[in-house]
Amino acid sequence: MRAFATLLDRLVLTPARNGKLKLLADYFRDTPDPDRGYGLAAIAGTLDLKSVKPALLRELVLERMDEVLFRYSYDYVGDLAETIALVWDQERKERVPDEAQPRLSSVVTRMNALGRTEVRSAVRDLLDRLDPSARFAFIKLATGGLRIGVSARLAKQALAEFSGMDVTEIETLWHGLAPPYEPLFAWLEGRTERPVLATPAIFHSVMLANPVGEGDLDTLDPADFAAEWKWDGIRVQMSSAGATRRLYSRSGDDISAAFPDVLEAINFEGVVDGELLVGGTARTNSPTRTFSDLQQRLNRKTVNAKMLDEYPAFVRAYDVLFDGEEDVRPESFVARRARLGHLIETAPHDRFDLSPLVPFASWQELETIRREPPDPVIEGVMIKRLDSPYQAGRMKGPWFKWKRDPYNVDAVMMYAQRGHGKRSSYYSDFTFGVWTEGPDGDMLVPVGKAYFGFTDAELEVLDRFVRNNTTERFGPVRAVRAEPAYGFVLEVAFEGINRSTRHKSGVAMRFPRIARLRQDKLPADADRLETLMAMVEAKEA
Repeated sequence: MRAFATLLDRLVLTPARNGKLKLLADYFRDTPDPDRGYGLAAIAGTLDLKSVKPALLRELVLERMDEVLFRYSYDYVGDLAETIALVWDQERKERVPDEAQPRLSSVVTRMNALGRTEVRSAVRDLLDRLDPSARFAFIKLATGGLRIGVSARLAKQALAEFSGMDVTEIETLWHGLAPPYEPLFAWLEGRTERPVLATPAIFHSVMLANPVGEGDLDTLDPADFAAEWKWDGIRVQMSSAGATRRLYSRSGDDISAAFPDVLEAINFEGVVDGELLVGGTARTNSPTRTFSDLQQRLNRKTVNAKMLDEYPAFVRAYDVLFDGEEDVRPESFVARRARLGHLIETAPHDRFDLSPLVPFASWQELETIRREPPDPVIEGVMIKRLDSPYQAGRMKGPWFKWKRDPYNVDAVMMYAQRGHGKRSSYYSDFTFGVWTEGPDGDMLVPVGKAYFGFTDAELEVLDRFVRNNTTERFGPVRAVRAEPAYGFVLEVAFEGINRSTRHKSGVAMRFPRIARLRQDKLPADADRLETLMAMVEAKEA
């Protein structure tokens, strides 16, 4: 456990990508099985560990610490795991001996074998046996709050670095293997042959596109590319082999249970990449409905007949990875699309259709098309090189996404909360609002929350404003001064907006981020709720 805890400490303090890669590669090289496999799973988000609720951890620490003192400590530190790790054995100063430190694999095995009534005593015992650094790592793992600035993709790249294997080969195998990944490490170290997948009906890492940046298209020939609409649903992957049918999100989560209507309609074998939407396919001449309609079906374990009838789901197919058991990812986009067309033609028409190509002769023509799409559910265009193979990850060049210009509003900061990891000492999560008419005149109503988009220098400005202008405290959250003549205005960019019955404002932003700090504006000049409602109505028109 100590080796994993040391790795986490160093990763948090190492901002550079290459530095993180070296730390990970060294850990995988120097740590024995199965510990390194569980460490890899923890970093990549594939570790299945019995969760511990923060409330239980608070109860345990309050058994040996005054509640007021703990609350003050938590407010100062800003992170529950770090606070408990530091205060748990404040009376015991000696270093926990190495022989008393459990291994990461034994912690995982023990936690997953616990009965419901055994969790409390087991967690208490582990917190006693672990030193502060390992205790912090354990709490992060047990609460699912591991945030160290390392993506699953970076972890796989580190595997490639230490083994000399191609990261694409690792991506290809990844979702067919499970923690602690001993067959994977044996292959990477040259001790066994490459693992063989039992079936292609698993999730395969998706190919991603880069946003079109300034000058990206200037040197490219439009004749070498195809374009298709980018629909405002969620990216999914359909996998089918024999009796096994699955529907996965772009991150590999199995969402099959929420979409039995889609699974039942699959009559082909292979793996298809597409967009999950609600409404009717092109061949039914029914309109494609908004993302808010799709949200009615998302994150559900089961769906009833009424839900299936009112929100019919379908997949608009983009690409094919496996045609039957044949891996066609090395083929060109043109060849794969021909295969995909044949698959979709033989599938039921009310659950699948083929994403149409958008004809264009020049980048200027495509830009005009992008700005005025024929359907409000379209959020831009995808640009795909005709000869591109299907490669996992985000490579510069083969695929681009060219979205419609994002929505922008000026909003007023209302609340702030401390961040996590290296941001735990800063107020970096901001809730913002816009003006609306209240019973006693204009009032601010929250419309969103953002925690990225600003630079480190801008974060210093934001954090200083919060500390100097706090009006109330609600645990780790601070309310800040927000008046028509005094406050902090933020320019917020977001990709979409929908009606919402769950939010007091009646609207929900999609992917909000802080685009600029508008210290040149008074809060009274910020946008009003009517402006956001007009955006929703224009989208629905």
